[in-house]
Amino acid sequence: MIGRLRGTLAEKQPPHLIVDVNGLGYELEVPMTTLYRLPSVGQAVTLHTHLVVREDAQLLYGFFEKRERELFRELIRLNGVGPKLALALMSGFEADELVRVVQAQDAQALVKVPGVGKKTAERLLVELKDRFKAWQTSPAMFALMPYSTPQAPVASAEADAVSALISLGYKPQEASKAVSAIDAQGLSSEELIRHALKGMI
Repeated sequence: MIGRLRGTLAEKQPPHLIVDVNGLGYELEVPMTTLYRLPSVGQAVTLHTHLVVREDAQLLYGFFEKRERELFRELIRLNGVGPKLALALMSGFEADELVRVVQAQDAQALVKVPGVGKKTAERLLVELKDRFKAWQTSPAMFALMPYSTPQAPVASAEADAVSALISLGYKPQEASKAVSAIDAQGLSSEELIRHALKGMI
C-alpha cells in the first residue's frame, strides 16, 4: 500500500495530478478540497494516499490531510459508494461540512451532489450517522489556503474548471453553465471550480 507521497508537483489537470518522486511520476486523483490547497506546479508537495487495486487498473487517490483520507475510506466502505462518488461528495463539501450534514441528517444537501438521488442520500445518512458520531468537527480547519495559485489565461482556466466538474459527474451543460455564470477574469481554475461548486451544492 502506498500511504504517502512527498515530491514535486509536476502536473495539475483537475482532478488529476502527477507528483514526481525522485524521477518517478505518480498519477493521482484528488477531491477538489485538496486541489484548492495545492502549491503551484514545480513546488514541493506531500499527499496522504489511498491505493485502489482493480482487475483493470491500480488507482491512486491523494489527500492534503490524513483526516480527509480517513473520510474517503469511511465513504468507500459503504455499500454502493465507490471512489468516484466518494470524491464527488468530498469535492462538494469540506470534511467538516460533510460530517455536519450527516449529523443533521440533511438529505436535501446531499442530493445536490451528482450521482446522489433521494434514496441514496437517505441511505448514506443512515449508514454514516453512527460512524460520524465520534468525529470532532473543527470549522476553521479548512478555512485557510496555504498556497497562492498563479493566475491562468481565462479560456484555459474555464476549460479546466468545466472538465473538472464533468469528471465529478456533472453534465457538460450544467458544468458550462455554472462556470460561465462566474466573472472569470483573474481567477485560476481552482478558484473557478470552488465558486462553481458553491453555486451548485
